[in-house]
Parts: sequence; structure tokens; C-alpha cells
Amino acid sequence: MRFKTAVALVLLGLLTLLAGIGQKTIWAPSETFTASAPSDAAKAPLTVIDQKLRTQQGGTVKINVEGDGNFLLAVGRPDDVAAWVGKTAHNTVTGVSEKKDALVVEHADGDATAPNPAGSDLWVSTESASGELQYSWTPPADGEWSLMLATDGTQPAPSAISMTFPNDTSTPWAVPLMVIGGLLILAGIALSILSARKRDGEGDGQGSPFARRARAKAESKSGRLGMVSGGMVTAAVTAVVVAGTGLAANAATSPAPAPTAGAATAPVQPASPVLLDAQFRRILEQVSSATDAGDGAKDAAKLADRVGGTELEVRTQNYKIRSQVGTYEARMPVRSTKLLTTVVTSDRSWPRSVLAVTQGEGNVVPQLLTLVQPSARENYKLTETTPLQPGTTFPAISRDGTQTMAASDKDGLLYSGEEALAGLADRLTNPESSFKDKVVEGESSPYIADTLSYQAEVVSSGANGNFSFTHKVVPESTVVFRTADGGALVMGRINFGFDGTPKASGDKLTIGDDAAALAGGKETTTGMVLNFAESMAVYVPPAGSTDPMRLVAATRGLVGASFK
Repeated sequence: MRFKTAVALVLLGLLTLLAGIGQKTIWAPSETFTASAPSDAAKAPLTVIDQKLRTQQGGTVKINVEGDGNFLLAVGRPDDVAAWVGKTAHNTVTGVSEKKDALVVEHADGDATAPNPAGSDLWVSTESASGELQYSWTPPADGEWSLMLATDGTQPAPSAISMTFPNDTSTPWAVPLMVIGGLLILAGIALSILSARKRDGEGDGQGSPFARRARAKAESKSGRLGMVSGGMVTAAVTAVVVAGTGLAANAATSPAPAPTAGAATAPVQPASPVLLDAQFRRILEQVSSATDAGDGAKDAAKLADRVGGTELEVRTQNYKIRSQVGTYEARMPVRSTKLLTTVVTSDRSWPRSVLAVTQGEGNVVPQLLTLVQPSARENYKLTETTPLQPGTTFPAISRDGTQTMAASDKDGLLYSGEEALAGLADRLTNPESSFKDKVVEGESSPYIADTLSYQAEVVSSGANGNFSFTHKVVPESTVVFRTADGGALVMGRINFGFDGTPKASGDKLTIGDDAAALAGGKETTTGMVLNFAESMAVYVPPAGSTDPMRLVAATRGLVGASFK
């Protein structure tokens, strides 16, 4: 009976051992699985692939898309993608079915069309395709990233989507089965040895004296051989167990199984900069190309896609003046070839403002470029170009993203942004301003001193006229960036007004050729008004500092001239 039980244990152990080995070999799970979007999904002009699909299985996800004609796949932050989609009808690929053979697609009703997403500044990168696209989804930087599929915003987005994910190849029962199988085999062999000894004797298993003498005599002749063969059996069984424990050790040090759809989600990502470096450089190159085209042709229409606000106004008038006055100085060219530094906000609401300091060929000094994106579906436009004051040190600001502040926010600052620009405007208007010692500039960059000197000279030399000057802040232009030391860099526009009226009836006032090109004449007996746009940047120290504010960059451009 014991012998039969031993045989059964050995057979059961072999089967269990083979079952464990089979889970590691012939029955091992596939390394990947592919899920496809349902063929009956609703049509929509946009399809979003949720960011969680990139990480829920671990490893690289491969995407195959088929569609009619041309289409694109755009990569962007989840909030940027959502902002672009807005109220447009769209599909969202949100997950994978329990059987892992189908993608879960949710539909949202909305507007039937959207603008063409091609060329949007929101996208870190895009992939264009015709008919079919194969894409390996890898993140361009840390944080969360979503994908969006579209044609031109009016036609349905491609709907034939399949995604191949890394599969969970763990086999948790393989090693236990191999270990159990080895132990069963060992137990069966041990039981068979005991059974054989039992059959040699009687009763207590020791046998009669004759049997004991016979067995002792036989063992004395073959004991050595038995020891060797017994050692071989024991080594063979031990090898099975060691093999099992070796596999267990390997399993213990192997990577943890990939998280499934039910796993806990990753913690919320901290605020990220609104532009990556590659995005910023691409935008800057397009801005530079647009300004080169406009400057070369003296055609403001060529600026429209990439220049706006103060800079569009100043350059438009500059072209008009230069078409009549050949000696009039052109605006400083915008160059992207030598990018000295960038300032990018991590505040992700719109409008978004970013800064670049560049100095390329044709730039006597570095210039500060202000670019603004009014909304998600609009691109960044150059709104101001402001040369740095000679000898000025640009304040340190983190390139990984910094905070932008409301113009009225004084938190941690000596002055709020609106107070700083208002103080600068008063300083430019009044030689005895209360901000005379609160706003300073370098000895080699006397913009404030030159402005006050020019105004005083016009008043003293104007025998036939009465002249007055004003400097007024344009509130909506103010942008405030927090600096690394807790202070702030304040950017904004100040309108510089120059008003002249004849002292007596019949007196004439004469204006320069540049103003005459805009006013339509050089002389007036009724009075005249000149308007300049001043682009300014001033550094504000942190609260508690005894240092004054410092003018960092400044320039002006004539934008209007008229007779009363």
C-alpha cells in the first residue's frame, strides 16, 4: 500500500512540476495585447486619447490609426487639449474593456466643427499622415500628456484606432507549482524507500534474527554502492527543489507586474510651464520670419499672423513713415538665432504671456520680446520688443516656469505691478516726482534722464508754442513675472503724449518729417498732438528691501500725429 502511495505521489509531483514549467513556457501570457475602437462609434471632428492610457499598463503604447485622406495626431497637455476641444463634439478613448480586446470610447455632443488644429502653438509635436499612421506613444517631457486626432476640424476624425499595450506576463502560480511538485516527488521517493525496508522484515520492521543477519551480510558487501546510489537519488531530488527555489528567487527580483486599469492613479502633477523649450524656439522662429517678411516689404499685412498689440501698431506706423522718409530708423529686427534666455509662466489660464531675450545680427543690444497667447485656439503673437538698457543685468527667473501675478497683486513685493508702472510714468513726466529716488537707471542707460531733458528743451525753446507732456499707463498691457529672489519683473505700455498749441494767433508750429508723414503736413496754426508708445520693463524688489526699482528695458515708437 505504501509503495502505491509513493508512486502516486511521484506521478502527482511530476504533473504539478510540469504544470508550473508550462506556465513559464507554452502557457505563458503574450507580452502584448491589442484593443480596437468599436466600429459603430459615433462620428466626431475630434478624437481625444486620454492620458491615463499611456501609463495604465506600463511600458510603451503603440497606436495604429487608419483614416480617409490626410489627418494629424497632436500631442499636448491634457488641459491644453481640453481647452482646444472646448464645446466641439468629440470622442474620447478612456480605457480598455475587461477582456482587453476593445477600447472604451465615450462620445460628447457639441459644435459640429472646430478650427483646423494644424499649426497650433498648443501642440508640443504633431504627426501628419495620409491613410495610416503608426505611432509609439512616448512622453516629450515629465508630466501628463494627451493625444488628439483630427482631419481639418470639419470632417470626421479617423475612427479606426487600435492600441497595443504591454501585457501582464506574471505567472504567480508557476513557481509554487514547481516547488510543490518537487516536494511531492521527494516525498514519494522517501515513502518508497521506507516501503522497501518494511517488506524486508516483519512486525516491527526489523525482521527475524535470520533476516537481520542476512540483511547485515548483504549490506556489508554492497553498502558502499548503496551509499553512492542513495546519494545520487537525494542529489537528484535536491536539484529539483533547488531549481524551484532558484526560480522563486528570480521571480522575487523581477519587475513588479504592470498596473491594471483598477490600480490607483498617479498623484496630481504640479503646475508645468506652458511651453517646452522646443515649442518656444519653434514659435520664435515663426515670429522672426513674419517680422522679417513685414520689415522687408514694409507691409504690415505680413505681420498679422504673428505680431499684434503695441508692436503691430508701432511697426505699421514705422512702415508708413519709412515709405516717405528714407532716413527714418527701422525698428530693431527680431532674431531667434541667439536666444539668451526665456521666461515661461506656469499659470495655465489664458491669456498666457512669455518672454524671450535675444540678440542676433542687427541687434545692437539684447532685446526683450513679449509674446501673448490670448486664448487656446489662438497662437502667440509678439506684442512688444524692448531693448535692454545698456549695462543692465536681466533679473534671474527660473526657466522651468514661474508665477505670473495680477497687476494689482502686491504679495511679497515692494510695489504691485500697477504701482510700479504708475510710478515710472510719473517719474518720466515730472522731474520732481515722488518716485525720483524710487526708480533708478544705470549711468550708461539714461532713458529717463534723456526723456526729461528732451521735454525740458522743447518747452524752453518753443518760442511760438505752449507744450505739455503726459505719460499714462495702459492697464491692460501690464504683465508681472515673479523673479527668483522673490521680486518681480513688470512689463507694460505707457502712452507718451506730446501736446502743442500756438501762443498767439497766427503763430505756426512745425513738426518733423516723421510726424508729418502721419499728420499729412509739417505746419499748423491750430495746434498738434503727437503720440508715442513706450514699451517698458522695470524690476521691483521683494517686500522689505531698501533697494529702489530699476529700469531694465525701454523704447518708444511714434504711433500717431495729428493737427487740432
